[in-house]
Amino acid sequence: MKKIIQTDKAPAALGPYSQAIEVNDTIYVSGQIPFIPETMTLVSDDIKDQTKQSLENVKAILTAGGYSLNDVVKATVFIKDMNDFASINEVYNEYFGNVKPARACVEVAKLPKEVKIEIEVIAVKG
Repeated sequence: MKKIIQTDKAPAALGPYSQAIEVNDTIYVSGQIPFIPETMTLVSDDIKDQTKQSLENVKAILTAGGYSLNDVVKATVFIKDMNDFASINEVYNEYFGNVKPARACVEVAKLPKEVKIEIEVIAVKG
């Protein structure tokens, strides 16, 4: 059975999609950009701040579905500039520590609202 996961502790969807969908103890979290949920504005222009906010948004959605960052098995990180890779990894490591999921990191030409990063994850219970 498919269940829609939604929380006001993460930014509202900018288009026709759900923040997350849960199916069979697996949650698929849509790409999260570094918007502050309450204001729907960019946290700052700094890549570390943007990475942290994107991960906080992911974390809020996971929590709303009864999951945690420890349940994440796969992350995809879309970035505007591969030169930011080290700074992104520094913040990313603070969130995942020793429980690092599989990951892809891709430089893209453009992201929504001109942000520098977008992060999506898949998490599995158990």
